[in-house]
Amino acid sequence: MENNRPVVIKRIPERLNLRQSRTFWQEVQPLIASDRPQIVFDMALVRHIDSAGVDMLLKCMAEVMKRDGDLKLAAVSPEAAAILEMTRTDRFFEIYETSSDAVRSFSRFLPSAMRHQPFGKPAPVPEER
Repeated sequence: MENNRPVVIKRIPERLNLRQSRTFWQEVQPLIASDRPQIVFDMALVRHIDSAGVDMLLKCMAEVMKRDGDLKLAAVSPEAAAILEMTRTDRFFEIYETSSDAVRSFSRFLPSAMRHQPFGKPAPVPEER
């Protein structure tokens, strides 16, 4: 069962306050509304995040989960990491060093033998010795 759904990387702006959160929410709604969305929020540029920004991240996660998808954070700046940790929001997200690492993690839930098998073909059975 190879996962062929695309993983979307969305860069979060430098400031994630009430105004920016509203704008960002409008931008990501079409991504979130897809069937089983797979999204990575790249937070490398974030220098300021307030309660509205934290709420928006949680809202995005809730909406993605309703659609049987997943949302992961990547490249979280030190400023954003401090706020996420202080608000204990970090525990709701898988957080990766880079966006590439986060994208690769979407296929890790499959056993390695299944990742490379064409759909419908069984994985080879190891021989016993």
